[in-house]
Amino acid sequence: MHGIDSGREHTGSYYAASRKLQSDYPQLDGNLDCDVVVVGGGFTGVSTTLFLAERGYDVVLLEASRIGWGASGRNGGQLIDGFTDTDKFRRKFGESAAEMVWQMGVECRDIVVQRIEKYAIDCDLKFGYLDVAARGRPAELRGLQAHLEERTRRDFPYEMGLVGEDELREWIRTDAYVAGLSNAGNGHLHPLNLCAGEARAAADLGARVFEQTRVNRICHGAQPVVETGHGNVSAKKVVLAGNAYLRDAEPRIRDTIFPAGSYIIATEPLGEERAHELLPADVAFCEQCVALNYFRLSADKRLLFGGMCNYSGRHPRSIRAAMLPRLLKVFPALADVAIDYEWGGNIAISINRCPQFGRIEGNTYYAQGFSGHGLAPSHLAGKMLADVVCGDAEQFDVFARIRHLSIPGGKWFAGPAVALGMSYFRLKEMLG
Repeated sequence: MHGIDSGREHTGSYYAASRKLQSDYPQLDGNLDCDVVVVGGGFTGVSTTLFLAERGYDVVLLEASRIGWGASGRNGGQLIDGFTDTDKFRRKFGESAAEMVWQMGVECRDIVVQRIEKYAIDCDLKFGYLDVAARGRPAELRGLQAHLEERTRRDFPYEMGLVGEDELREWIRTDAYVAGLSNAGNGHLHPLNLCAGEARAAADLGARVFEQTRVNRICHGAQPVVETGHGNVSAKKVVLAGNAYLRDAEPRIRDTIFPAGSYIIATEPLGEERAHELLPADVAFCEQCVALNYFRLSADKRLLFGGMCNYSGRHPRSIRAAMLPRLLKVFPALADVAIDYEWGGNIAISINRCPQFGRIEGNTYYAQGFSGHGLAPSHLAGKMLADVVCGDAEQFDVFARIRHLSIPGGKWFAGPAVALGMSYFRLKEMLG
C-alpha cells in the first residue's frame, strides 16, 4: 500500500492498518469558548492538551484531519532521549542553560514512558536501542565513543555500552556496521497507537477534541479567536502545534521551518525464526550519517525500514523503489521478501536543528521544528507549553530566547536551497 498525504484520512501506512483506536471525534460546528485552544493533533498538541486537562483547564483541541495524521502517526516509532545539542547552549547561554537542556533530554523520554504506564496505552513499547557506526567511516565510531564518554561523565541514568564488531552479531546480522552504542533506556513503539491513546486520555479528562477541523486564521488580541470553516473558538490563550502542517494559519512562523519528506517501508511478516535471525536483539537501530537509515521490527515481526530525508520538496513517485535498495544494502538476504506497506510524510526542519518555541502577542504560544527527532521531544514540548500557559516559563524561555532565521526565499525556494546545502554535507561526509 502507498501513502503520503491522502486527503484528511490516515495515509496507507502499517500503523494506520494496525491501529487499536479508531478516531471518532466530531467536526467543530458552531462557536465555542474555552481557556485554551490547541491547534494540531499530533504529539505536541495532544501532549499539551493532556497536560492541561490534567491540571483542570477547559481545553479545545482542533485537528485538520485525524489525530496523529501527520508525522506523529507515521514516524519510525523510535523512543530516543535527548532534546537538542547541549553544546550550542553552552556556547551561547552558559553552563547552567546547557545543564537544563541535558536534563530535559532525559525528561522527554521519561514523560512518554510515564504516559503509557499511567493511562495503560497499548502501543507495543519495547526497550532497547542501538546507534550503529557504518563500515569505512571511522569518524562515526569516534562519535559513538565520545557520546558514551559524555553520558558516563554526566551519570546518565540508563545502562549504555559500546558494542564491538565481534559482539555486534548478537544484535544484528549484517556486514554494514562495525560497532554500536547500546542504550537500555531507549526503545521503540507504535506511534499512532500512542498518540491516539493520549488523545483518548485527554478526552476522558474533559478536553473537547475535534477532527476534520482545519484552522484558517488566528485573530490575535486580548481574547484570541481561532477561525475554522464551520465555527470559531474564542480562548484566553492559544497553542500552535501544527509543526510541518500548520501551513498558512500563522504566517509569522511559517518561514522559520521547512517541510522535508521522510519515508518508510514495511515488509511482510518475517516470522519469529527469520526475524530473530535478522535482528536477534529486537531493538531499534539508527545510523549516524546525514542521509541515515533507521529500522526495527514491529510487534508482528515485520521489518520497518525508514530514512531518505528528502529536502527538495518533491516526494518520490515510488517510495518502495526509492527505499528498497537502501534496505537491501543493509540486509541483502531479504531480496525475496515482499513489501506490504510504503508511506511517507513531512517533518519540520529548522536551519539550526533546534526546536523553536515562542510567543505571539503575549497569549499565543508555539513549538515546532523538531527536525526528525520529535517523538520524545514533542512530549516535553507539550509539558513546556502547558507550563507557560500556567505561568511557569523557566524551560520555555530557555528556547524562546533563541532567534531563528527565516528560510531564504520563503516557501518557494526553501526546498532547493536546503537540498543544495545538504548535498554539500553528504559529500563532505563521504570524503571524510
